[in-house]
Amino acid sequence: MRKVNLVAVGIIFLTFVIGIYFYSQLPEMVASHWDAQGKVNGYMSKFWGLFMVPLISIVLFLFFILIPRIDPLKKNIKKFRKHFDNFVLLIMGLMLYLQIITILWNIGFMFDIIRLMSPALAVIFYYCGVLLENSKRNWFIGIRTPWTMSSEKVWDKTNNLGGKVFKLVGIVSAFGILFSGAIFLMLFLAIAVAAWLFVYSYLEFKKTGHH
Repeated sequence: MRKVNLVAVGIIFLTFVIGIYFYSQLPEMVASHWDAQGKVNGYMSKFWGLFMVPLISIVLFLFFILIPRIDPLKKNIKKFRKHFDNFVLLIMGLMLYLQIITILWNIGFMFDIIRLMSPALAVIFYYCGVLLENSKRNWFIGIRTPWTMSSEKVWDKTNNLGGKVFKLVGIVSAFGILFSGAIFLMLFLAIAVAAWLFVYSYLEFKKTGHH
């Protein structure tokens, strides 16, 4: 097994261990969803509250393993595999972080859980930018539009620009820990950037002389 996969499996295993350890300490129903102000507005059973994150982590990990194997342009993924591997580990780390802060809140630590998600998402957004800047044309990773998939040049220009913008979104998002509900602004920014890059890729494609 590749080293990155061993580390990812270790992180997933840790999320299960943490869930098992705290199982007896939590009530039958645990808080699982919070509104923009950090107030609880959703509950689920203790089992799912503790083990949903580890189970989702397994599904994500299996998907990440499949991507480099099933992509018709897998040879291009090899060119930025190191950056992709780092992204996989960051996502696994994010899931572990989510598991920990959710449990801490449910055993009595009072804090704004939404605000604490901001720095974690800031790291993910920033590294998405790094990944975009280094990506090569493929079917799963990057800004994939009909125009980027049809032109290597358009792919490179769109993803290079997208990388810079997503890194900027990540930096701005880091300040979200100072403001309650900022996480929703971050998500709006990410969606807005993605929509803009979709249009940008079309305009760049037109410049290449294609119709």
